[in-house]
Order: sequence, then structure tokens, then C-alpha cells
Amino acid sequence: MNRAELADFLRRGRARLDPSDVGLTAGARRRTPGLRREEVAQLAGMSVDYYTRLEQARGPRPSRQMLTALARALRLTGVEHDHLFHLAGEEPPRRETASAHVRPGLLLILDRLYDTPAQLVNDCGEVLAQNTMAKALVGDVMSRPRKERNLLRRFFLDPTARRLFPEEDHGPHARAHVANLRAVTAARPGDAEPAALVAELRSSSEEFARLWDEHEVSLRHRATKRFLHPLVGLLELDCEVMLSHEHHHLLVVHTARPGTESYERLQLLRVVGLQDLSRQEATP
Repeated sequence: MNRAELADFLRRGRARLDPSDVGLTAGARRRTPGLRREEVAQLAGMSVDYYTRLEQARGPRPSRQMLTALARALRLTGVEHDHLFHLAGEEPPRRETASAHVRPGLLLILDRLYDTPAQLVNDCGEVLAQNTMAKALVGDVMSRPRKERNLLRRFFLDPTARRLFPEEDHGPHARAHVANLRAVTAARPGDAEPAALVAELRSSSEEFARLWDEHEVSLRHRATKRFLHPLVGLLELDCEVMLSHEHHHLLVVHTARPGTESYERLQLLRVVGLQDLSRQEATP
């Protein structure tokens, strides 16, 4: 691990970004250009002290998960992402498998969708990034350990995850999740990630195992989804899925049709939902 080069690379990456580049407001006048250390730490989901020690070339060797989070927070390109891994003494992820690195262009789009819930997921269901409205709608997934960010794992193994949806929708959601994973597994036979997820869910969920044996196959596409939100109630939202073939990433955007009750409730969520998130962040 080259601590001095890593520290310099992090400092320069932070200095070239404006708050607006990552969906933050500038706030008070800044004495120096770029993001503050606490802003990078917030975006990467780490403590300010830990990030500060990395920039001062005295921190411990970051984990691969932490390096991925830093690359995302600093909006690094693919080449810069690999360089960050090399400086930390790690081999970058293989390109033929699904990558947790998100291209800066996709993150920029996500940040600009300020009035509608949107998140980036990989084709195995792992959430890679969320905008603020998505956090208000389904919770701050990125604050959880990586294993708990997978939508399929939570849907089949965590009973609380289904509270987001009306009970009569649970069956169709389950069937769609399994059919999509069936297609992904067949398309990536040499990739251990989807195969491992299938093995885990088959052994842990009778429902998943039963649906898997039915051998239905489909891919994520446009659909209408209903959400049960504890603050604003039932929301019926149109779900649009845009695919980035390069790294098997999906941009999932939820919108409400203007003039509908769900549209009004989504506007209300912008106010009360974001206020609720602010209170959560302020809680020690």
C-alpha cells in the first residue's frame, strides 16, 4: 500500500469536485475549492476521522468495499477506480463480472433526479447508489452492511422488507425477482456472484426454492409498483428501468402520473420524507 500516493490522490479527487457535482448544496462560502472531508466521508459511508487519516497518509489499509465506496463518492472513472485499488495494494475487480463501481455519468443523472425516487442496482439486485428521494421512499439502503443491500436477499429472508408493499403484491414481486435472477444466472455462467446468491436463497427460503424450480425467466422492465409508506400512505408509481450494459447496472426510476393521488403524495414525500431523514441523520 502506497499511503503517500493514496493520500495525494484522495485530496486531489476531493478538490476537483463541487458540491453540486454530487447532489449537495454549497451552503456557506468556502475558503478552498472542492468538497469538505466530512462530505466525502458522508458520501462514502465512513467516519470523518477514518477518511481524514487516509488523507494524512496514516490510516489503515482500506477494505475493497471501502475503496469501492470512495471511488463512488469521488466520482472516479473506471481507470481512476482501478488506480485507487492499485495504490491501496489491491487488484481491481475483473471487468467480465458485475462491478460495484458506478460510472460518474450515471451518478450525475441520479443526483439530478431530485424530485423522484431513483436508485442504481446491479442485475443481481444489489443497491449501488440512491438519491435522497429513494431513501425517503424505501429507506437508506446504503447505510446497511453490503450483504443487506441486496433486494432479493432482503425480500426473501427479511420479513420486514415486505412491509413496503401491499400483501397482495408479495407473490408477483417474488415471482418477478426469481425469474429475473434466473435470466441473469444463465447469461453469466462464469460469474460466481449470481450462482452464490441462488444457492444461498434456495437453501434459506422455501418460497424461493419453489419458484426457482418452476423455471420462469424474465428481465426487469417497465412496470407499475405500489408502495406502502408509513408517512404518506399508498403510492402507485410507474417504474422505468434503464440498462447500462457495461457493468450490468440498472437505473431504476419511480414516477407518479400528474393529477393522481399518488402524484400528490409523492410531492408530500419530498417534504415530510426528507424532513424525517434529516431528523434521523441528526440523531446520534
